[in-house]
Amino acid sequence: MGKKINPLILRLGPVFNWQSRWFSNKDYKNIVLEDYALRMALMERLRMAGIARVEIERSINSIKILLFVSRPGMVIGRAGTGLDDVKKFVLDVFAKHDPKKTGKNLPKIDIRVEAVKEPNLDAYLVAKNISEQLAKRLPFKRVLNQNAERVMQAGAKGVKILLAGRIAGAEIGRREKINIGTVPLSTIRENIQYSSVPCLTKKGYIGVKVWINVGDRNV
Repeated sequence: MGKKINPLILRLGPVFNWQSRWFSNKDYKNIVLEDYALRMALMERLRMAGIARVEIERSINSIKILLFVSRPGMVIGRAGTGLDDVKKFVLDVFAKHDPKKTGKNLPKIDIRVEAVKEPNLDAYLVAKNISEQLAKRLPFKRVLNQNAERVMQAGAKGVKILLAGRIAGAEIGRREKINIGTVPLSTIRENIQYSSVPCLTKKGYIGVKVWINVGDRNV
């Protein structure tokens, strides 16, 4: 079962919390789409700051946005000027998604930045790093070995990395993987970090999947 379901969804409740937290008995569809548009826009804008994930909490007239980044100084800026720019960007995203949300109709925005304690234990950051290295045409075996070693040195119990596609520009697609330590996908109480990131190369897309068994550590 663990190989057929997203490990994060399987562990919602016992291990992980929802990344969007709110309740609505009307206009549910638009709020979901608004969350998706906001999350994708922030992930793209703060890519250089090493953003790992965006959590959104909504109340009646306010929205709390938690940004988990590996380089928080790049987001906050000098004297908090960076946060002001991010807040303006968020308001622009809301205005584009729903033109009615202007002026007094805009919700109160509360943006908080949380530092990722260990980037090498965050599956998204590891997968993103592998994707960027493959796009630069680095040898895939070296990329797999180096990233797996960094994850284990950071204190993980186990790591599994899977590549699928036309690796190294091969004519026929194939799968390459590396597995170190233990990654029990069917054990719900285990803290398994998972992410899937596509890598666009000249020969097509290569899928990058990363599973990290963090254990008792907080990421």
